[in-house]
Amino acid sequence: MYLREVEANPQPSPYASLIDATKAAGREYWQIWHLFAFRPEVTSPLASFTEGVMRAPSSVSLGLRELIAAYTSWINECQFCWRSHAAVAAELLGSEELVRAVLNDPESSPLPENEKALLRFAAKITTDLPEMNQSDVDTLHAQGWTDEAIYFTILVVSLFNFYNRWVTTSGVHPVSEEAHRSHGKRLALSGYEPKHRLQGMQNTLS
Repeated sequence: MYLREVEANPQPSPYASLIDATKAAGREYWQIWHLFAFRPEVTSPLASFTEGVMRAPSSVSLGLRELIAAYTSWINECQFCWRSHAAVAAELLGSEELVRAVLNDPESSPLPENEKALLRFAAKITTDLPEMNQSDVDTLHAQGWTDEAIYFTILVVSLFNFYNRWVTTSGVHPVSEEAHRSHGKRLALSGYEPKHRLQGMQNTLS
């Protein structure tokens, strides 16, 4: 990481426990945990917010939300985030090949047309925000998406535009493909609350 003080000073918190437990197990860990552990009184609400955005009931499935997160991160060239959330999406959707095809070229991927429309919307939010207008929402309505679905899509894209910038400018590096897959499986199962992730990891070690 670029922020040496942040990396060296995790404060007592579920994220610090995650770091310690993962190191003790001899596994690679996600450096983003240091960003959460440095000032947990600030970042704890962000973890809960992320859990809600990515896991709360919605007509946008968990797998599709992860795919939108991965695609947004791919556009922003955030290696850590797109690899992490591509792994979660692959676990939830049951296909690494589908996720890879979507990231490389969503238009030629086997994704349903209405889901491609959400990805186009995500791309426009990320790269051409000043040009957003009512017609973009109308296009999604015509594809059968409700305001609730569009609301959640906006949340996911906005959240990951933040994460991409936070992670990249802090110098968080991706881990190995094997570690991304392993973390992706646990994240798909346990969600984003650190205490649940810690419990899930402890269960796999017991």
